[in-house]
Amino acid sequence: MASKAPLFSGLIAGVVGGIIVGLASKSHLSVSGPAAGLTSLVAAAVITLPSFEAFLVAVVICGVLQMALGFAKAGIIGDYVPNSVIKGMLAAIGLILILNQTPHLLGDDSQFEMDESVQQQGKSSIFINFIKAFGNISIVPFAIGAACLILNFAWEKFTSNKKGWIKLVPAPLLIVFLGIGVHAFLLKFNPASALQESHLVNIPVASSANEFFSFFTLPDWKYLTNTAVLTTAVIMALVASLESLLSVEAVDDLDPYQRVTPTNRELKAQGLGNIVSGLIGGLPVTSVIVRSSANVNAGAKTKMSTIFHGALLLLSVAFIPSLLNLIPKSALAAILIFHRI
Repeated sequence: MASKAPLFSGLIAGVVGGIIVGLASKSHLSVSGPAAGLTSLVAAAVITLPSFEAFLVAVVICGVLQMALGFAKAGIIGDYVPNSVIKGMLAAIGLILILNQTPHLLGDDSQFEMDESVQQQGKSSIFINFIKAFGNISIVPFAIGAACLILNFAWEKFTSNKKGWIKLVPAPLLIVFLGIGVHAFLLKFNPASALQESHLVNIPVASSANEFFSFFTLPDWKYLTNTAVLTTAVIMALVASLESLLSVEAVDDLDPYQRVTPTNRELKAQGLGNIVSGLIGGLPVTSVIVRSSANVNAGAKTKMSTIFHGALLLLSVAFIPSLLNLIPKSALAAILIFHRI
């Protein structure tokens, strides 16, 4: 949504990052998908390039360039990046997430609505949207988001000294149930105050297999030699490669077994992921510290958790999109903000 791209393209990137990159990578705990660090770059490209199909061509070329960097053994670049740069990058990603999600937490989705022209959307920065959101608070979404945020803090504190099965219950799952429950309660007993569609997740729902596959978008190869497309591809390849290398290094530091990811293989895996993602209509992917740290904190030991996560995401989008569309955006915003504080 923040990238001004079709929502389904982000889901495609999540599936590709989990399954394709997960299978190709030698990283045990890193999880790949659409990255907050690329949000501004992708949004600018989607706005300025001739079409979204032209942008997909740039994503494919980005993947080819990343694979070339991997074969050229450019992964060694990550070894020369100071820890302060890695921490700065992680802090910046966290800040971007908080700024982007606060309007959803407050119930202000006005700047994300698609009825305005893309050019008008492009003029607003995340800082302006963040400030404006405090003047457009919607009581019900904000109340749900605040309750979910409080539940997250309370559950973390409650389970910090507990043992057994209760520590296996993830706070985000409880928060999603709480958000859906409050929304369902309002629909039944006070429909006038129930959440509007703009405050809920809105994933495309297919009535048949053919309709589901119609959600995928193919690149338009007539833009293959377009200068703007090629420039975007080069910039994305450099930024995505650096972000992946830094994220992988950060995840290796979190790995309780202190395993080291082969960086050249990681560049090749990320390149393959971007080629596949671009070919079927997805956003560019990188190794993502938010998913990766959640993976580590959940007790993952091998990359099978990454692959299963991609597979489960695909199954959820294909078979239960109507259920996912009951989730309030403010509940999801509460989860993201809590894990970045």
